[in-house]
Amino acid sequence: MSELTFRALRALADGRFHSGEDIARALGRSRATLSEALRMAPELGVELFSVRGKGYKLAAPIEFLDADAIGARLARERSRVRLEVADQVDSTSTRLLQLAAAGAPSGTCLAAEWQSAGRGRRGRTWIATVGGSLTFSLLWRFERGAGHLGGLSLAAGVAVARALAECGVERTQVKWPNDVVCDFRKLAGILVETNGEIQGPTVAVVGVGVNYRLGERAVDRIDQPVCDVATCAASLPSRSALLAAILSHLGRALEAFDRRGFPGVRDEWRAMHAYQGRPVRVVPTRDAPFDARVADVAPDGALVVETAEGRSVALASAEISLRAR
Repeated sequence: MSELTFRALRALADGRFHSGEDIARALGRSRATLSEALRMAPELGVELFSVRGKGYKLAAPIEFLDADAIGARLARERSRVRLEVADQVDSTSTRLLQLAAAGAPSGTCLAAEWQSAGRGRRGRTWIATVGGSLTFSLLWRFERGAGHLGGLSLAAGVAVARALAECGVERTQVKWPNDVVCDFRKLAGILVETNGEIQGPTVAVVGVGVNYRLGERAVDRIDQPVCDVATCAASLPSRSALLAAILSHLGRALEAFDRRGFPGVRDEWRAMHAYQGRPVRVVPTRDAPFDARVADVAPDGALVVETAEGRSVALASAEISLRAR
């Protein structure tokens, strides 16, 4: 995606009609070059109108992330996070893993308006749109080995849910192992990737995607029930304010996890779990699917379910979905 496409979208971000000739002149490009750049808008999930005699207009305004405003909000407390905002990357998590190998410090964060290869759990593609999503990754360094980081994605989920609730998103809950939901529909997802020695230290990259304001086309591309902040919040927070709140809560949560691990947040996660005590369909990574009831979560973050025969099973990795009673 060209830099010019993003510069042009910023010129149109207010959602009003703007002359193509005026935009091209302001950007120092030809009218034809501008037109070609804006043809890429649909690939970014942006709906754009072109009307003869009026110019270009976005179907809805776009609020681009304001790194300075986010930084100012984070500076109100002892800063744990150093944020960079990029227009486009392949994957924020991929980039941070590369930066970690080069020695980037704990608390390095990369947010992107657009990811060409954003990914979710089990290699799925994360569907996002420019202005309609929040996609970012946060690097955190732990002295302990990866084997001691069980439940990290669950602790991160609690932090994201706290921030969403603080910003007015109602009925926010978590779903094992890495989702934040509202009314059993996916609102945000977390993907934790680690790298390090068995005994430590370990680098963890916490990737987060939040559905902020998804259009119908984006929703149609997603293969599960989803919702967004715009439909779940009493009053829609700005994208920058929401990202600042999430980073603040996430930084504190990772510091606490470093001291106490998942047991320190286990009770809160259990109270937030949308599927706690409910009948579910379990689809393990390798074994056959089976029906069960969610009983608990273990201190290492494994989900404990109880089968119809009364057998308890601890799940380290699986998909779960609500089962009709």
